[in-house]
Amino acid sequence: MLATKFHINTLKESPAEAELVSHQYMTRAGMINKLAGGIYTYMPMGYRVLKKIEGVIREEMNRAGAIELLMPMVQPAELWSETGRWEKMGDELLRLKDRHGRDFALQPTSEEVITDIARNEIKSWRQLSINFYHIQTKFRDERRPRFGLMRGREFIMKDAYSFDKTAEDAKASYQNMYDAYVRIFNRLGLEFRPVQADTGAIGGSLSHEFQVIAKAGEDLIVYDPEDTSFAANIELAPAPCLIAERATATAPLEKVSTPNAPKCELVAQQLGISLEKTVKSVVFAVDSDEQVDIYLLLVRGDHEINEIKASKIPAFTQGFRLATEAEILEYFGSEPGYLGPIQTKKSVHVVADLTVAHMSDFCCGANDSQYHYTGVNWGRDLPEPELVLDLRNVVEGDTAPNGKGKLAIMRGIEVGHVFFLGDTYSKKMNATFLNEEGKATPFQMGCYGIGVSRIAAAAIEQCHDEKGIVWPMNIAPFEVVICPIGLNRSESVKTVAHSLYQELQAAGVDVILDDRDTRPGVMFAEWELIGVPLRITIGDKNLNDNLVELTIRQGSETEKVSTETIVEKVLDLKKQMLKV
Repeated sequence: MLATKFHINTLKESPAEAELVSHQYMTRAGMINKLAGGIYTYMPMGYRVLKKIEGVIREEMNRAGAIELLMPMVQPAELWSETGRWEKMGDELLRLKDRHGRDFALQPTSEEVITDIARNEIKSWRQLSINFYHIQTKFRDERRPRFGLMRGREFIMKDAYSFDKTAEDAKASYQNMYDAYVRIFNRLGLEFRPVQADTGAIGGSLSHEFQVIAKAGEDLIVYDPEDTSFAANIELAPAPCLIAERATATAPLEKVSTPNAPKCELVAQQLGISLEKTVKSVVFAVDSDEQVDIYLLLVRGDHEINEIKASKIPAFTQGFRLATEAEILEYFGSEPGYLGPIQTKKSVHVVADLTVAHMSDFCCGANDSQYHYTGVNWGRDLPEPELVLDLRNVVEGDTAPNGKGKLAIMRGIEVGHVFFLGDTYSKKMNATFLNEEGKATPFQMGCYGIGVSRIAAAAIEQCHDEKGIVWPMNIAPFEVVICPIGLNRSESVKTVAHSLYQELQAAGVDVILDDRDTRPGVMFAEWELIGVPLRITIGDKNLNDNLVELTIRQGSETEKVSTETIVEKVLDLKKQMLKV
């Protein structure tokens, strides 16, 4: 590719709304162009990156035995109604009507469509196992799209769906996809971790996220540095009980004044006690049959409620919400900040975290503005909790699930997710096949997503410096850029540049020759911003000694290489830098 025949448009300044490095650099490098909130045009430089990512994904999906198809972006409401997701999906599902008044949606995912295909085209167990995938534009109507491609509304995703005879076969398909994902992210050259995760809106009973490690990540990943077999999203990571057994009560129950102390930290400071001796109260409501049930969830003052874990409370499985201030006043007689499980105004369900259930002589709200209780003890001052569950987020230093190591926390960006669905969709949509006995049996399913456009942004969050992007070789828009100095003023520079360009092309290198005759400082800064892994600089001074300069973008290491060996050197470096 010649630069004069390509579209290159870089900017010195980032857009004002660009908060993340990936958004800043992709805009400045001319890779994306904003059309509307969360909707971008992939410009030629950025589109090359996406096609490189797609290529790796496609190769590994095919290698794993998956079969590519292409499903529509516009999907009929009837299919979504069969699974109940037409209503459940909420405002993220962009709904529209055609000229006949029929309801459709812009697909955020394709479980319903692929299940419809399976029930119409797969009749016998002899056709199983099978796995279909496509790479397609998706749309989710994010309330507040931000961070460029990291949280846009329109995006490109690879989604795959497996169909099997039995749960055992389906889990084998799940493992096959898990292994394929490991190969994909290794080849993309990214530092990542597969982590146990909640199944969320997709459903099912088993899932793993693939997280690219980056400081800007929205997700918190809990892991055991000594045991690589354990990593989980903080939503799912089990938090241990920090008190082996409850101590005997030693302090009397006292109601104490705590003015202007609606938070546990302020209470502990006022009373001169450890934050670990306080209990935090969070109130949720469950609506059912025209009545409201109020639940008081308790965690230690230095911990935070994990709402994913809270959703496992049996009464919460069909939905729950934070209680309103009016409901709190009705049931507790006090505004938030001074709530507790002792002498509530009306009956509430008390659910305690594992650690709280073992606490003694603790401090909690008195259900009276500006007051707390100290010396609170289960059994003596209030009934035992109705339920005791793991309700909190893990914190750094918690004991690992194996009981040996200490947990650490890092940030990650979710770029892939694999789910074992079982018959969640096939039963709802009556998608069956005839088994060996001739009996109609629901398919056992799995689904597997990778955010293609999100990978591009995540890669930049992980791979950048103060000059710009540092692309891994496998997904860079170009592998090598040739930068001739004084191209139109030196015949020898022009000759060597074009000759080297042709040699590298013939050797299978994805190379661009910058033939725009730009000033060296401007040219170097531009390609450092764009992030091409290798740069070859050609100038008269070095050519006098039959040398060119080779710069590795990662670390900006530069060495002089003879014109006779530069192609061989580039090929060696490319081989080292590619992940296979």
